[in-house]
Amino acid sequence: MHRSYDSINRRQFLLGGFGWLPFFRRKTIALEGARFRILRHGGKRRYLHIHGNEPTARETLIAHLARHSGTAYLIESQDRNVPIGRGGKLDPNRMFSRAGAEKNLRLLNPAWSGEQIRAALDSLDRGRERLVRALLPPHGGLLLAVHNNAQGYSVRDEIASSDQVSLKDPEHPHEFFLCTQAGDFERLAASPYNVVLQHSTPPEEDGSLSRLAARRGARYVNLECAIGKRKEQAEMLEWAEMNLR
Repeated sequence: MHRSYDSINRRQFLLGGFGWLPFFRRKTIALEGARFRILRHGGKRRYLHIHGNEPTARETLIAHLARHSGTAYLIESQDRNVPIGRGGKLDPNRMFSRAGAEKNLRLLNPAWSGEQIRAALDSLDRGRERLVRALLPPHGGLLLAVHNNAQGYSVRDEIASSDQVSLKDPEHPHEFFLCTQAGDFERLAASPYNVVLQHSTPPEEDGSLSRLAARRGARYVNLECAIGKRKEQAEMLEWAEMNLR
């Protein structure tokens, strides 16, 4: 049955009170301290919000899913890092490989012993594949992650490690797409936005989901936008929705 979403109470929606909507089943999946709420609205498309301190991306994604089909995974946190072990912390977008997670754990927990690092890594290894299977899209699907950045990060930081680059809007380097499939790059390069392709295995593993997706040949697109630019991020997400099939 068709229903209009114009009457949705935005405040209740954004605060997470969406269990009353018939197409949302409240459910979570977690890896260590990274717990994600799953919002289901049919379809093969997957969406991800992985950093809790990027509220513009979260709000944009929730509003987008009210109008489009897909399954979204939203981190249940308001911080960039999540707890791990006893008093430790980890960037959840650095936990998708053992090597990448180890580098991040050593960076964020300099007082940890080698034993603490190994215990945390072993725990991640035991639970990682379950989360990866949930996040990666089925055949013919697409995983679209939404991120916000600050002034210190832009598309310029990705050029050196990219296979192809299209800078349609170089005056706004903080707004860009990163993808892992050549076909998606060709479509995104036809947009008015900046886009980079990264499908080759880089020499240094950073534990990010984009690197894992590239290794496994999964369709993954990362949408980056400066924090606070909700209108711009919503427009980019809508463009990707309509043009990536």
